[in-house]
Amino acid sequence: MEAPKAPYCKQDPQQNARLVRSLNDGSNKAKGGFKVKKTSFKIPGSPDGITVDSWRFQDWDYKKSNLPTYARGLFTTKNRHNEHEIAVRGYDKFFNVGEVFDTRWENIRLRTRGPYELTLKENGCIIFISGLEDGTLLVCSKHSTGDRSDVEVSHASAGERWVDKQLATIGKSREEFAQALRERNVTAVAELCDDDFEEHILAYGPDKAGLYLHGVNLNVPEFMTYPSHLVQEFADEWGFRKVGLQVFDDIDTVKDFLEQVAESGAHEGRDVEGFVIRCGMTSDVEQTQFNDWFFKYKFEEPYLMYRQWRECTKALISGKPPRFKKHTKITEEYLLYARKRLAKDPNLGKLYNQNHGIIALRDEFLAHKNLKGSDAANFENIFGNDTSNVSGDVVLVPIATIGCGKTTVGVALTHLFGWGIIQNDNIQGKNRPTRMVQAVMSLLLEHPVVISDRNNSERREREQIIKDILIQHKDARLVALNFVHGDIDSVRKVTRERVLKRGDNHQTIQAASDENKVIGIMENFIHRFQPCDPDSSPDDGFDLVINLDPAQGSRVNVEKVVTEIHKKYPLLIPTMPSAEDMDAAVKRAIEEYTPGAKHQIPDRTNKREQKRQEVPQPLDPKKKKPLEYMSISVPAKEVNVALESAFKGVDAQTQRFYKQLQQTRRIQLLFHVTLMHRATAKQHPELWQRYTALEAESQSVDGKVGECEVILERVVFDDRIMAVVVRLLDQENKWTCVNRVAHITIGTRDDSVKPKESNDLLARWLEVGSGSDTGIGERVFEGKPTLKGTVRGVLSR
Repeated sequence: MEAPKAPYCKQDPQQNARLVRSLNDGSNKAKGGFKVKKTSFKIPGSPDGITVDSWRFQDWDYKKSNLPTYARGLFTTKNRHNEHEIAVRGYDKFFNVGEVFDTRWENIRLRTRGPYELTLKENGCIIFISGLEDGTLLVCSKHSTGDRSDVEVSHASAGERWVDKQLATIGKSREEFAQALRERNVTAVAELCDDDFEEHILAYGPDKAGLYLHGVNLNVPEFMTYPSHLVQEFADEWGFRKVGLQVFDDIDTVKDFLEQVAESGAHEGRDVEGFVIRCGMTSDVEQTQFNDWFFKYKFEEPYLMYRQWRECTKALISGKPPRFKKHTKITEEYLLYARKRLAKDPNLGKLYNQNHGIIALRDEFLAHKNLKGSDAANFENIFGNDTSNVSGDVVLVPIATIGCGKTTVGVALTHLFGWGIIQNDNIQGKNRPTRMVQAVMSLLLEHPVVISDRNNSERREREQIIKDILIQHKDARLVALNFVHGDIDSVRKVTRERVLKRGDNHQTIQAASDENKVIGIMENFIHRFQPCDPDSSPDDGFDLVINLDPAQGSRVNVEKVVTEIHKKYPLLIPTMPSAEDMDAAVKRAIEEYTPGAKHQIPDRTNKREQKRQEVPQPLDPKKKKPLEYMSISVPAKEVNVALESAFKGVDAQTQRFYKQLQQTRRIQLLFHVTLMHRATAKQHPELWQRYTALEAESQSVDGKVGECEVILERVVFDDRIMAVVVRLLDQENKWTCVNRVAHITIGTRDDSVKPKESNDLLARWLEVGSGSDTGIGERVFEGKPTLKGTVRGVLSR
């Protein structure tokens, strides 16, 4: 049987240009909820004086659905023809099991296929290696090359030294390596593990140090990577160390293997951080196309305990009090041992701060206690729960967006246990954050637990409440009720339905009075949402993080909160309440809750309104907003099914923009045909007057004024925007569309392209048609699907 060939794909200058244009849009300002940092580097030794640009997102932005790329580590340049090239391409950001919607086991089981390739997650720093146009070998860290003196650059320089060392060993030159990489159009991805250079958590002595090759990625915008057996062949050819590899055919075997290894945190006789799992993932409901996809399975222990010891030791050396929440007893014993060693050997502290001696000190302590790492990590379970004596001074802090159910959960807990709750919406006027904390501290005098009912969707809000509470009460324990936003689209759908259904029964969101503004405010919260990261500041200040699912009902989340607090603080909840008690508490929270004094938060999509309403003002329900446009809403699921069918089985070039919209999540969540916009009222005064009157007479909460069937004719697109041409099946001639072509806008390349540009696209299509010479693509829907549409008026913001 012939060995499989390595995948290859040449670079497309136009596709690269679109990517760089989208990145530049994001590097100028926070656009669409994310920000890109661009850094330029001149490459030393390049005969042509090549410069490369590094593009860097904030880590938390990778969970958002609207990034132009998900590459973690991306460098671009321009070639001699002034065309954009991708010089270095890292992996698409991948997440831990359960960290996001896609990495829940049920979704992994449903949407992935084998072979499942498991490679050990080596514990070092990542190094990228590629070949430039002029024959230069480019070696860089995640975001830097080797031409400046900062920490990441030193990583790149150390990586370069190891590349030279291994090339000398196999008798090959840098130029040969650069040429081989460029001919393949790939980036070699390796982990630099060398304790002589820098220690991390796991040990790499002289016999294990080096560059561990774990990936070979194609330099194209979409994520394409070599299978592991070809990565290992490439490692042998070019002198890299190889990572451990296990291959399984089915996901249940993978899950069993990982959970078995996780019990000890060790594999083949050594502590490991975890595994990276490589497989195929599909977003196609019919599962006809699978793309390269990674996820990871990190072992919490003893790795997290080791990291805690490292950070506590550095705090000791700097004269700061060590902060730690887990493994209290064994960590206290470790720190007592470390203090004695640091006092005995002053040079130890200096070396430790340079990341040397970390592992030796840890191993000395474990040998002193005659413990293995896994035994030390289990110390609390053997000798007692370090939070078993907590009987009060606990603050529950939600991390949520509007509609997640945080207030229902909080109120239900007060019914179950008589705990206190303070709602941010009840605090009006200036200095609300400070006054919120003061109210929490007052309630803590009366209740063992207080729920601080605020969204805390941004890190700065969590930092403020953690810092302010601990300043006033250093022994208080803060617990995060973390409504995980892994699948943003699902969260958006569920929360929007909840908020619109409850109408005006909310202090800050009056959905029945102004639906459009409410949706705008909710979108603003979702764009600003910064996920909880318990390993980083400020979220490492929480004593416990309880992950909740906003798509689940409040009853499920209440039980999760109660269960986790019962386990963590048994004196607070000595006995679990019955299922009937929890049912009743949630029912009562939903039925009895009525908001206090209502006030309005500003719609941040309107900056003048935001500034004017620094202090929220009461909403005047009598003042109704004017009609913005009349539209026909159509079912999103049926539109998406029709699109999938239209692009199924066609060539890659025809599919390209559709797949781009899918992969960057630029396809709209809701679809409608615009019948008439207020901007055209002067051209069609009688029609606008009729539509305005219909909307005003409507008794429907959602603005419904009628129904109209919509026939999907064809989808038309260029490299900026995609629209579906439709025909209205309106036998009574009640509904008139004033656009030259009635259509549904499907999606845009990025936020710089406005949906109204569909009109321009379709005007060009009428004039010049479709085809490669016009730059316009077209696909006709087979069977011309007919959808039932709802005619409704949409009010101005």
